[in-house]
Amino acid sequence: MTFYFERLKTQGAARAGILHTPHGDILTPVFAPVGTQATVKAVPPRDLREVGTSLVLSNTYHLHLRPGSDLVRDLGGLHQFMQWQGPILTDSGGFQVFSLAHINRIDDDGVTFQSHIDGSRHRFTPEVSMAIQENLGADIIMAFDQCPPPTDRAVVETAVARTSDWAARCREAHPDDARQALFGIQQGGIFADLREQSSAFLRGLDFPGYAIGGLAVGESKAEMYATLDQCVPMLPEDKPRYLMGVGAPDDLAQAVKRGIDIFDCVLPTRLARHGAVFTPDGSINIGRELFKRDERPLDADCDCYCCQNFSRAYLRHLVKAKELLGHYLLSVHNIRFLIRLMEEMRRAIFEERLEAYTQCFLERYLQTV
Repeated sequence: MTFYFERLKTQGAARAGILHTPHGDILTPVFAPVGTQATVKAVPPRDLREVGTSLVLSNTYHLHLRPGSDLVRDLGGLHQFMQWQGPILTDSGGFQVFSLAHINRIDDDGVTFQSHIDGSRHRFTPEVSMAIQENLGADIIMAFDQCPPPTDRAVVETAVARTSDWAARCREAHPDDARQALFGIQQGGIFADLREQSSAFLRGLDFPGYAIGGLAVGESKAEMYATLDQCVPMLPEDKPRYLMGVGAPDDLAQAVKRGIDIFDCVLPTRLARHGAVFTPDGSINIGRELFKRDERPLDADCDCYCCQNFSRAYLRHLVKAKELLGHYLLSVHNIRFLIRLMEEMRRAIFEERLEAYTQCFLERYLQTV
């Protein structure tokens, strides 16, 4: 079998492990940069490897619309198409089609929606999502789910029922996990009983991994952490756990403590395009006047290309001048910052000092946020 998960060390609920895939091993906990359209914005694969990236996420919805999954398949699959030879995860497209509420129509069989590109009409069902992801050829693929607003119980109840039904259909359409591992997605909003209902059904389908969906989509941080406290233990201990769409450094630290293994988010590259960067002392906007003559790197302890070579003053100049190099350098730094955080938390788990490390990190990071 080419896909399996090893838990090597635990401390409390936190785990350090290895996720074995056909395209290489992933050391967990891990942060995956998002390459929505088969590219992590402004960062080539060579540099993703240099900053320690071991997993990249791409988006089923966007690649279905452009250039089309058949074309990607015919050109050798996503690994060959985007020239990233490490592991790839594709989402199901569910979040995107449900976020397009003004141009979609949902029923128990699937979703009909209009393309945001040209207005053409498309239909996603669990079987269609599986077929697209199989064409793309990612190592980890996701079951089609409905991602509801997390605090509206009536809507969440309907979403849990649909997500369960669709998960079973995805499992039937994709029963073999040897080449592509299909993860189920737990839903339930902030409601513990609905999370348990969702988890119980998914556990019965014996997925090789499980994701937690429907968080970081409008609830408060306190609500998200409380929900994680409740819903993470509902998932199998011997399978990887993936918290979808979460990328703020403090959220990653809190979630690793609670037993999450995998994260993805557009945040590091999106913030970089607006001049915002992660530092150990919190997020800063490098475009501010106070950095005009600042000769220091963004982070003196960071080993990324940006911090090893360029001053805050130069980076501010790039941002103010709207130079593309600024997007690249800040993206490289932000991705490396999150990957380093995961590396350091993994090390702390092995050395049984995770609580002290996390407390120190959060106290420093949150002091200016």
